[in-house]
Amino acid sequence: MAALNTILNIVLIISSIALIAVVLMQQTKSSGLGGAFGGDTQSFTARGQAASKEAKLQKITKVLAVVIAVIAIAMTIIN
Repeated sequence: MAALNTILNIVLIISSIALIAVVLMQQTKSSGLGGAFGGDTQSFTARGQAASKEAKLQKITKVLAVVIAVIAIAMTIIN
C-alpha cells in the first residue's frame, strides 16, 4: 500500500502542476477597458485559431480537474 500511495502522490503532484500551467496559458475572457471602445483588430482566421487553441486548453483543464478529483478520492479510500 505504501508504494501505491507514493505513486498516487507523484501523479497528483504532476497533474496539479500541469493544471496550473494549462490555466496560466489560457487567455482572459474579458478584453478589459479597450474592448469597451471597439479595440479588436484581429482577423477572422486569427480569432478562429485562437478559439481552437482555447477550446483545447479548456478541455485539457476539465480532464486534469477530473483526474485530480479521482486521485484525491482514491487516496482517501486507500488511507
